[in-house]
Amino acid sequence: MFVRFRRLQYIAAAVVMSVVSGCGFVAESTSQEDQKITVGTTSAPSTLDPAASWDGSWELYRNVYQTLLSYPAGASTPEPDAAECDFTDDSMRTYSCTLREGLTFSDGDVLNSKAVKHSFDRILRIGVPNGPKGLLRSLDRVEAGGERIVVFHLKRPDATFPYVLATPAMSLVDPREYPANALRTGTKVTGSGPYVLSAYEEGREARLTRNPKYKGYADRKNDEVTIRYFQDSASLARALRDEKIDVTYRGLAAEEVANLQERAAEDDLQLVEGASTEVSYLIFNPKDRWAGEEAVRRAVAQLIDRNAIVHKVYKDTVDPLYSMIPSGLPGHTTGYFDAFGEPDAEAAAATLDQAGIFEPVPLELWFTSDRYGSETAAAYTEIKRQLEESGRFEITLRSSPWKTFEAGYRKGEYPAFGRGWSPDYPDPDNFIAPFVGKRNVLGIPYASRQIDSNLLPRTQREPNRSAAAGDFKRVQEILAKDARLLPLWQSRLYMAANEEISGVERALDPSMVMRMWELRRKTSW
Repeated sequence: MFVRFRRLQYIAAAVVMSVVSGCGFVAESTSQEDQKITVGTTSAPSTLDPAASWDGSWELYRNVYQTLLSYPAGASTPEPDAAECDFTDDSMRTYSCTLREGLTFSDGDVLNSKAVKHSFDRILRIGVPNGPKGLLRSLDRVEAGGERIVVFHLKRPDATFPYVLATPAMSLVDPREYPANALRTGTKVTGSGPYVLSAYEEGREARLTRNPKYKGYADRKNDEVTIRYFQDSASLARALRDEKIDVTYRGLAAEEVANLQERAAEDDLQLVEGASTEVSYLIFNPKDRWAGEEAVRRAVAQLIDRNAIVHKVYKDTVDPLYSMIPSGLPGHTTGYFDAFGEPDAEAAAATLDQAGIFEPVPLELWFTSDRYGSETAAAYTEIKRQLEESGRFEITLRSSPWKTFEAGYRKGEYPAFGRGWSPDYPDPDNFIAPFVGKRNVLGIPYASRQIDSNLLPRTQREPNRSAAAGDFKRVQEILAKDARLLPLWQSRLYMAANEEISGVERALDPSMVMRMWELRRKTSW
């Protein structure tokens, strides 16, 4: 029987697991002095230049830079930010944007169509390896037509292009401050977002103050936000309890979440669960002697007990996943459960026997030691236990820091490895297209004529994303049969805050990037 751990029910995309303590009426503070918020996270930026980043740096970018489109609170699809945009032809290959009037960067320089073109052209021209250029695969050229008109000419129909424009990777930058052919260095940011980066210490702290020149959709509920970066979950949670920070964003480990669930009210804290589309996969290298055997991959799929991992390792703070596309998006299915069912050692043994594999399979399994949370090692130790308990596998676990790990799997050095995926944008395409094709984010070609030439192009021509769900389901049936990509679990995002902070449940956009301007301090009368 297919079993899924129930998610906590939540209101307005989150559940607040504490009550306001004390007595009297609680109101929103209007004092400027009160409206200073400190946020803690374990996700520090790797760079301050958007042309170089395809990672957690976006969390800072959303607040200091501006994009043409974005996600106001309550929006699930891109809406106007710096511009109003739309496709202007039925072929979905011409996308036109009209900028707001009077836009400027924080230093007073004009933000016009030439600045927009410059921002996109430099991403393509600089072409940082593993950088945001990969998001612009469908872009042919950018045309600046007058002061406020920007036209994007696409190589092929691409209904997901508005979602790409709404990613912080497409942040608009000042041509005078950001070179056309090189990355900007130093600790300065010149953007047009809701805040100005007034101070920055790499790996330690970012201080954001209200940008007086900002014109956009953000209704700022505070005047200043300090983001503090922590090395681990324990120090992050301790800083919250010691009132050194007001809110946590990313970085709470399962153990800390469980502790907060038990003690939130007692400690005058609130724990908020945000809907998350972050997922984890197990990936097989078809060039490896054993991982290249379909029977081996299918046997692994028949043995892994996701529910055990969810419960024993993650304390029910993640959900088992049987779909390449996570819950909450069109195209989510139970395709991998339909293909492999509940964990079944006898079925796995039969699969291997039928392929003439009778001795235990020696398989090397890699994971990164510093990327996806402190539970990662325990999760893969549990997978090793499950596979070896069948008597049909001998698993060697290996790990390395992210930079070494990423370089290794892109070179095809690992037989099997675990990888997390945090979406660039909330669309099912972003959970399929990056993993297939001759060139993909895994560095391992995955050619499928039916997917590459038929199914995916058809989904990318469909403006109604829900209408593409049938094609995404068929894609997953193909992927499940081959079993080279094996979805494991879907994360939940937990944020904790002192009880006097409001707006936490509204702060996450659909890409799980925090809109710092939604945070506000309460006061009691």
